[in-house]
Amino acid sequence: MATYITKQQKAVLACIALHHDECVSVNVLLEQLRSRGETVGVATVYRQLEKLEKQGHIHKVVTEEGAYYQYCEHDGDGDCFLLKCEKCGRITHIDCEQLSPLYRHLEQEHHFAINPRRTMLYGVCSTCQEAHA
Repeated sequence: MATYITKQQKAVLACIALHHDECVSVNVLLEQLRSRGETVGVATVYRQLEKLEKQGHIHKVVTEEGAYYQYCEHDGDGDCFLLKCEKCGRITHIDCEQLSPLYRHLEQEHHFAINPRRTMLYGVCSTCQEAHA
């Protein structure tokens, strides 16, 4: 998905990309942006995050504690989805075409279109499985 990215969007995206394998809060992003000398307000960061999510550059993860954001290297292409470990809470972003047949089935047979970019599956990660084995 080729789209124009503003200077502010690039700065926000660069901060999120530093946390490639984890979700970050707006407060963490604000702190990092300001430590880099960026003069941005909370509203600006939220606005840029919303645009980046629509463009497919990031995932928005809504939890009981609030919203978090995660970098997406697929830029809106492919069947991205998130896995959340019920033991440690880690959220892993993956791209797997194996779910495409399930998405098609749900749409054709049950008339429900899945948004893969907003899909989160819950289970136990391999690290936690090994720790409890």
